[in-house]
Amino acid sequence: MHEMSITRSIVETVEREMDRAGLARLDKVRIRVGELTAVEPDVLRFCFETSIKGTRLEGAALDIEEVPLTGRCRACGESFRITGFASVCPKCKGTDIERIGGTELDIVSIEG
Repeated sequence: MHEMSITRSIVETVEREMDRAGLARLDKVRIRVGELTAVEPDVLRFCFETSIKGTRLEGAALDIEEVPLTGRCRACGESFRITGFASVCPKCKGTDIERIGGTELDIVSIEG
């Protein structure tokens, strides 16, 4: 369960940012999780809730934006959702595809 180590990193980063911003209490953490990260949002939420018990983050909500795997065709510029292992442009059938979404694992914002 790599979600626990990810959660620990999120909590440590949020605590540093709270100190920097002078926040005593946290209401919400917004994160963005890409489809290819193999992170299960429900497991991440559970790990977050478990990790913040008894800390100044206790009671904060974890808002997770799930980002689908998307690509852009380098030949025609078409952007599209990549499903399965098929990386073929639906417009021109090109195969030179650049991934543009779905690998994110970012803290977007904190609210206190």
